Amino acid sequence: MVCFTRCSRKMRDRFACFIPSDPLSTGPHVTQRFFRLLIGQLLLVLATICMLPQTAHAAEGIEIRRALVEAGEDGYRLSATYGLELSHGLEDSLQYGVPVYFSTNIEFTRPRWYWFDEKAIVARQSIRLDYNVLTRQYNVSVNGGVRQYFTSLEDALFLIRRPNRWVVAPRGALKVGEVYNVKLTMGQDYVSKPIQVNAINSNEWRLASDKKTFQYKAE
Repeated sequence: MVCFTRCSRKMRDRFACFIPSDPLSTGPHVTQRFFRLLIGQLLLVLATICMLPQTAHAAEGIEIRRALVEAGEDGYRLSATYGLELSHGLEDSLQYGVPVYFSTNIEFTRPRWYWFDEKAIVARQSIRLDYNVLTRQYNVSVNGGVRQYFTSLEDALFLIRRPNRWVVAPRGALKVGEVYNVKLTMGQDYVSKPIQVNAINSNEWRLASDKKTFQYKAE
């Protein structure tokens, strides 16, 4: 409180030139003095507001904690784990039957000094999470495939945080021995707001995405 009072005094002294010493005096310049006093007071108020601590809500997001590419007989697989916590707004939307979508995108590029980089692999995976009010179960499906059912949200999120290894390309898509730059992104897809929950703050509907880049030598 002492610091705030000192800062207020400093700001008041800084703008003292705008405030007349006798604002109630009469004379030909009373109107001009009045407006100078008004402007000075407004500047003082604005300066005080700027010094007040600003409260901000930290954006919740997705974190790529581990990512590596493995070569197998069926192709190149992505093995990854993610950090993910749903906001209160997204949890509420699930209870209203609104699905939440997540997308994982991976891209392999090979640098070429004589031309643009070669895009060897571009793949995308979509995950749908929804809640069935009748059965009281959470459902998770990958790329529109078979749904998996869970009795708790935490169990459903576990599958999204630690998904099965994903075949991003068949063998032969990469040149053995070549080094590729890999860019991996994981984020939430856009979800439209239904009428039932349009009162929820829009910030609670978004999860910040994450990106990870690394190199992979094709085997």
